[in-house]
Amino acid sequence: MLRNRLSRGGGRMQRPFSSPATSQGPSRIRSAQWCSKAAASDAPAVSMRAMVDARTVACKTTEPTGRTDKGIIDTQPPRGTRDFFPEDMRLRNWLFGEFAAVSSSFGFEQFDAPVLESEELFVRKAGEEITDQLYNFEDKGQRRVALRPELTPSLARLVLQRGRTLPLPAKWFAIGQCWRYERMTRGRRREHYQWNMDIVGVAGVEAEAELLAAIVLFFERVGLSKDDVGIKVSSRKVLQSVLVQYGIPPESFARVCVIVDKLDKLPREKVEEELRVLGVPPSTIDGVLSALSIRSLEELSRLLGPDSEAVADLSRLFQLAEGYGYKDWLVFDPSVVRGLAYYTGIVFEGFDREGKLRAICGGGRYDRLLGAFGGDNAPMAGFGFGDAVIVELLKEKGKLPAPPHRVDDVVVPLDMALRPAASGIAARLRRAGRSVDLVLENKKMKWAFKHAEKLNASRLVLVGASEWERGKVVVKDLAKFQQEEVPVEDLI
Repeated sequence: MLRNRLSRGGGRMQRPFSSPATSQGPSRIRSAQWCSKAAASDAPAVSMRAMVDARTVACKTTEPTGRTDKGIIDTQPPRGTRDFFPEDMRLRNWLFGEFAAVSSSFGFEQFDAPVLESEELFVRKAGEEITDQLYNFEDKGQRRVALRPELTPSLARLVLQRGRTLPLPAKWFAIGQCWRYERMTRGRRREHYQWNMDIVGVAGVEAEAELLAAIVLFFERVGLSKDDVGIKVSSRKVLQSVLVQYGIPPESFARVCVIVDKLDKLPREKVEEELRVLGVPPSTIDGVLSALSIRSLEELSRLLGPDSEAVADLSRLFQLAEGYGYKDWLVFDPSVVRGLAYYTGIVFEGFDREGKLRAICGGGRYDRLLGAFGGDNAPMAGFGFGDAVIVELLKEKGKLPAPPHRVDDVVVPLDMALRPAASGIAARLRRAGRSVDLVLENKKMKWAFKHAEKLNASRLVLVGASEWERGKVVVKDLAKFQQEEVPVEDLI
C-alpha cells in the first residue's frame, strides 16, 4: 500500500521545482481608521476578514494610532519602521551574513551595546542634525535616555570602559539597530540597521585604507562593481586649511562642516544662505565653495602647498589603495566632509554612480572622540553602512536575492499510531545536525509532496506501518527522484 502511495505521489514530483519569486515585500493590511462611526454601526455583521478588507478598501491610510473605533488593533508598525516577515528575515539574515563574513575575513571581533543609551552620549554642541533627530525621553527613574541614532558613540563608551586594559590595536565590528526621527525618503527610514567596522589605536591612514578595502570587498561579494558604485574620499583637513586661509575662526569650523555637508542634498544657494547666516562673508563663501570643487590632488597641492598634511594623507591613501587593487573605486571629492562633528581627518562616502540614491555608507577618522567624552584621546577610524540604501541599490541593479525557506528533511507519519515513532525520527535527525520539518497533522500523500517541494526539502522521510515493524523508514531523495528503505539506526 505504501509503494502505491509513493508511486502516485512521486509522479507529481517529476515536474521541475518552481523557482522562488523575487520578493517585492509581503502583502500587508493597510492601516486605517473607520471612515464613519455611523457607517460602522449600521453595517451588517460580517466576518473578521471581510471587516479588515472593508477597512482597507474604504478608508484612507492614517498614522498608526493603536486601535480603531471598532476595537481592531492597527496592524501597521509605527511610521518609518518595518515589520520583518519570514521572507524579509531571510533577506536580512543574508545581508547581515555578508556584513559579518567580510568583517571576520579582516580579523575583526563583534561587539554590541544597548539600543537604549544615555542621552548625553549623543547630545553635542556642533549644530548637528542628529541632535534634533533623537528619539529621547525621560525614563521612570527621571534619567534622560535616547534610542541610539548611530553606533560610534557606544563604541567609544565601551573603549573608555576598558581603558588601558584594552589591547591595541582593537578591530571591532557591530550590526545594530539605530533610530532617527527624520524625513523619510527612498532608502531613509526612522529605524535602520547599521554595520560598523572600527579600528582603535592606529594613527596612520593605513587604518582607513583597510576599512575601504572591507567596503570594496563587500560590494564585490554582493555583485556590484566599480561601474555601479564608487567611494568619494577627502579629508576634514582640506576644508580646515581653506577656512584658515580665509580667516574663518576655529570655533566656527564644526558648524561650517555641518553646512558644507549639505552640498549634495540642498541647492548651492541654500548652502550659501546658511553660511551667510553663520557670518561667513560672501567673498569667503565663493572661495571656500570653489576650493571644494577641485577634483585632483595636484590641484589641491597647488592650493594648499606641498607641505599640507591633507595632501600627504590623501596621497598616501591613494598609494595604499593602488596596492590593495581598489584605486579605481575611489573618487577624490573635497566637498565630502561628513556632517558629524567628531571627524578629524580622512572622510569618505559610498555612492551609486547613477546618483539615484543617498550615500550608501560613510566614515573616516575621529581621533578626538574619546576626549569629548572625558577620556584620553586615541587614534580611531571607522565607518557606518546602513541596510536600507544597499537593499534599494541591489534591487535597482537586479541583484537582490530572494533566499528561499529550506529544510533538509520532511518527516511524515502515515498513521496516527506512528506519530511517536515519527517524532523520534525527527529528533534523531535534528541531533545529527539536520533541519527537519515534522508534519504535525494527518495529511494525504499528495499534500506531503507539495509541502516538501514548497520547503525546498532534500528528502521526504515516510514512517509507514509495515516498514516500521521491520525497523525501517522510506527515504525519498527529492533531487534524484529515488527512494529506498533505510534502517532507523543508519538514518542520518
